[in-house]
Amino acid sequence: MTDYKTLIDAETWAFIERTNSYYPPDTIDYTITQQRAIYDRMCREFFAGYPQGVTAETSSIATPTYHIPIRIYRTAPQPAATVLYIHGGGFILGGLDSHDDVCAELCARTGYEVISVDYRLAPEYLHPAAFDDAMNASAWAASTRERPILLCGDSAGGNLCAAVSHATRGHAKRPVGQVLIYPGLGGDRSKGSYVTHAEAPMLTMRDLEFYKHIRTGGADRTGDVTLSALADTDFANLPPTVLITAQCDPLSSDGETYRDLVIAAGGRATWFEEPGLVHGYLRARHTVGRARESFTRIVDAVAALGQGSWRW
Repeated sequence: MTDYKTLIDAETWAFIERTNSYYPPDTIDYTITQQRAIYDRMCREFFAGYPQGVTAETSSIATPTYHIPIRIYRTAPQPAATVLYIHGGGFILGGLDSHDDVCAELCARTGYEVISVDYRLAPEYLHPAAFDDAMNASAWAASTRERPILLCGDSAGGNLCAAVSHATRGHAKRPVGQVLIYPGLGGDRSKGSYVTHAEAPMLTMRDLEFYKHIRTGGADRTGDVTLSALADTDFANLPPTVLITAQCDPLSSDGETYRDLVIAAGGRATWFEEPGLVHGYLRARHTVGRARESFTRIVDAVAALGQGSWRW
């Protein structure tokens, strides 16, 4: 039994308790509509505003069948790179507003253009709808931006970023890097953090099974790389990758596993496991010292990958 009383500090416990006051641990037992309302309210309560000088424009990307909503953040007249940001939320929650302040701060602190993607959610749109939207957004960014494009996403968004990186390896203009924040990459659920942190605060194995079932409609998608990047058998020629996970999170081992496979295939990858942090800690970046330091690590990784200057 993992002793979270010793692993997690007082600041982080206060964040967990505040989160639970808005988004109780049993929220997955509610209807999807109720879950979204609860989640959206929580995001509003944690909203930290925009840094000075950041502008945001809401627009959309036209596809043959669907318009993908996006929000474009800018602070510099000539940004050196574009970040395609894909939000978390278990593939059923979130949108342009849920990670609005995170994207604005990422823009302000890197000087890069940040484009947030509002992909279609399950269960109304089952897999691969979200992946298709992420791919279409990536193709649109590559065709409309001369500057380097890099991917950044948290949780479900990290999953989608990795899937896009695997699918675009042969493209003429592929992402120059990816920053994956506590991503779910489809690792072995019988070992590692999936066992040690199966009952972690903020995210449990029961939650993960629920989200997986909702995303696929219960279909067996074993071996589908667009669903789980770790199902791939080839990890060569992927963009330089920085993985940042929370120690107290069943998904943490995915970061280590993915890093090892990329390096074994001759690629470049770095993994940070943040001590004592929990899934969803991006919202704690202004109140928890460890989360603040980790967000700085994320910003630095994005900035360096955009310049091709990350030190491995």
